Amino acid sequence: MSEILKISNEGHVRTIRLNRPESMNALNLELGWGIVAAVQEAAKDDSVWVIAITGEGRGFCSGLDLKGTGDYSPLSEQTRYLDDLGWISQFPLVLRQQCEKPIVAGINGVAVGGGLSLALAADIRIMARGARILAGYPRIGGSPDGGMTWTLSQLIGYEQTMRFLLENKTVDADEAYRLGIVGEVVDAENFESRLAEYCQQLAKVSPMTARLTKRTVGKATTAIDLEAQLRLEISSIGKAFGSQDGREARAAFLEKREPVFTGR
Repeated sequence: MSEILKISNEGHVRTIRLNRPESMNALNLELGWGIVAAVQEAAKDDSVWVIAITGEGRGFCSGLDLKGTGDYSPLSEQTRYLDDLGWISQFPLVLRQQCEKPIVAGINGVAVGGGLSLALAADIRIMARGARILAGYPRIGGSPDGGMTWTLSQLIGYEQTMRFLLENKTVDADEAYRLGIVGEVVDAENFESRLAEYCQQLAKVSPMTARLTKRTVGKATTAIDLEAQLRLEISSIGKAFGSQDGREARAAFLEKREPVFTGR
């Protein structure tokens, strides 16, 4: 796990850094489950008051590794059979509901698909000015997962969410700030220092105050059955990927051509 994640502590701040820079930190099974485990571990460590998640290299997280995700899983075969919520659905459950400590996503570079879902599952987002975000799902014939239907609509409302997801346009940092997807934009040369400074600032708040604040705000803003919503997402993306159009979208993506859809 040490190879795909860099974990460091500075005072009461734990930084979890995705470390697959050669693939823009694309998510394979080991990295996805590693993020989940790292946040769970930080949540249980009383010396950790604030958690930062960012990426190594030029990317925050470029989404699912389409070249292959591997076969890694920390779950037993029986557990995998009984529960269809994989690591992608664990992002919002673990970051928002299971971990009551403030989590700051430092979007240092591109964040796409599941990588964007990871950033949106955090409580607070700081974005480098040169970074870009993209839903990415229409390009590969999928619908959103990772809780994005919930987290994004919570941030920017119904219509803007529909536009962002279906138009599939690339959004720069200033536009992300205007939409309300991120709360702060920082010039690239100051990004690392500002992320560290901000997390240290949060760590000056009483850890009990921070945890109770996150708990109560979470209750106040979660009007849906989140697990049921995540299962709906998984069911929907499975249908989308299993369709002829879904297969055509992925083939066109890999072949660098425009897809030809038939509605089947």
